[in-house]
Order: sequence, then C-alpha cells, then structure tokens
Amino acid sequence: MKLVFAGTPEVAVPALDALIASGRHEVAAVVTRPDATAGRGRKLVASPVAERAAAAGIEVLKPARPRDEDFLDRLREIAPDCCPVVAYGALLPKVALDVPARGWVNLHFSLLPAWRGAAPVQHAVMAGDEVTGASTFLIEQGLDSGPVYGVVTEEIRGKDTSGDLLGRLAVSGAGLLVATMDGIEDGRLSARPQPAEGVTVAPKITVEDAAVDWSAPALRVDRLIRGCTPAPGAWTLIGGERLKLGPVTPVPDRTDLAPGELAVGKNSVHVGTGSHAVLLGEVQPQGKKRMPAAAWSRGTHLPEGTVLGS
Repeated sequence: MKLVFAGTPEVAVPALDALIASGRHEVAAVVTRPDATAGRGRKLVASPVAERAAAAGIEVLKPARPRDEDFLDRLREIAPDCCPVVAYGALLPKVALDVPARGWVNLHFSLLPAWRGAAPVQHAVMAGDEVTGASTFLIEQGLDSGPVYGVVTEEIRGKDTSGDLLGRLAVSGAGLLVATMDGIEDGRLSARPQPAEGVTVAPKITVEDAAVDWSAPALRVDRLIRGCTPAPGAWTLIGGERLKLGPVTPVPDRTDLAPGELAVGKNSVHVGTGSHAVLLGEVQPQGKKRMPAAAWSRGTHLPEGTVLGS
C-alpha cells in the first residue's frame, strides 16, 4: 500500500523505521507537527519523526492544523491507501479522515478500551496495572473509540517507569503496526468494535498532577513518581522551591517518620509517607543537575526535622 505516516515524538520513530524497512509498503510522505523551540537557545527544532523522514528522503508535511487546505490538497494528490498514526499530537478532522481509502490507523499504547487518551502508559503505571500493551485501531471522530485490528501485550515490571515501558511498547507496537498494514492489504484483517465495558480515560498528566502527596501510602507515592518519569517529572517542595524526584524504593520496615519527614543518613535519605518510608533515589534541585539524594543532602545541610512538601 501507499502510506502517509503521521507521528511526531521519538516514540513514533521505531514504527516509521519498521514501515520503511518492511519492503512491502511505500511510505510516500510523513505528517508531523511544525518545528518547535527547544533548548536554552530556544531555536526551532524539527520533530524526531521529521528528522528521520528527511534522512530517509521522504517528503515531510508540517501543517499548522490538519484542516489547512494546502495540506489537504497535497494529501489528496498523494492519494494514500492508508495513513498509519503514532503519537501525531493533533486531532484529525473528518475531511482529512476521508482521504485515504482504508482510513487512518492509530497505534495506541494501551489495551483498548482501557486508557483512552493522551497518557495511557503513565496512567497504567500510576494505577498499578500488571499488564498493558498496544492496540491498532481505525480512527473515527470519538476519542480512541474506533474498532480494533490487533493488540500486543506487555508486562509492567515492578520498577518500570513510564519511559521504560513506553520504550518497550514502541518496539513491539512497531511490529504490530506493520502486521496490521499487511493484514489490511491482504484483506484478511478486519477491525472489531471495542467492548462497551472496561473503558477508562487517560488525560494528559500536568505538572500539577505530578506533585507528590506524602500523606498517601508509599505504594501510591512510588507509582506516581514512576508514572511521571521522565515526563512531566514528579516533584515536591522544600524551602519554597521545587525539588524534582526520580524513582524511590519503598522501605516497609521503617515506619518512624511522619509524612514528608526526612531522615538523612551517611549514604541515604528516607522520607515518610502515609504508610511507611521510601528511600530517595536521584533528585534535581531547582536550577541544578540531577544527583543522588545523599549527595544533595550533604551539600544542602538539611536541618533536623525537615519536611518535604511544606
């Protein structure tokens, strides 16, 4: 089939690579979000998908909005059979959805109908799910509600961050997307409606959502921090400034600390929660680089009885 691939961030690159390498389908063009400012210099930078497509000699389309007439005209000229999508980052209007004969097929990183929305992997980790996966489905006007072509499953490991899990899903999902394209072309694969039961929603995680509530049980604190790693990054307050937090280790046998209370050892920093303590891993003070919590505590000279979050 002739394909137009839509995607933007790094997590979409393995799927683009897999489609290019398949040798069976032609990736005629790529649709991605416009260049965005990044870094301290605030220079315009192309998306990872745009850079990969350009390196492969593939035409790159960067509409400000996917309903722009110039973009729609070019899409009609290319006349793709199907448009695979991975984390494109913009809603597709019906006028665009109607262009490819076999529709737009999205690779979504959950087992639909669970975790429809922008942040399925983060929510799966934060909820303590034991298994997740990826699904390919035909895009329709509703939020991730279209009929499903296929799925792959992935175990969520005890220390997985959302970044760890998303990295694995990007690879296994890429294989699923290629297999879906093959099955659609062969006519042996048909999409099945999602069940009405089991629908959960995974809205974008905001910076405010990533604030740690130390009165919550240690298990919930651990899941929140792992779910928010690497983005948007879990944090707490100390002395009125934000302190970013890397993954922690629950310590069930330490229950002598109040929620948020620090206990600084020679090579360790424990924090109390609503159940038992957690051991801090890496931290990032405001305006500084990430460092081990013990090194941070030695340099900060924390007074006895310091409480995080206050």
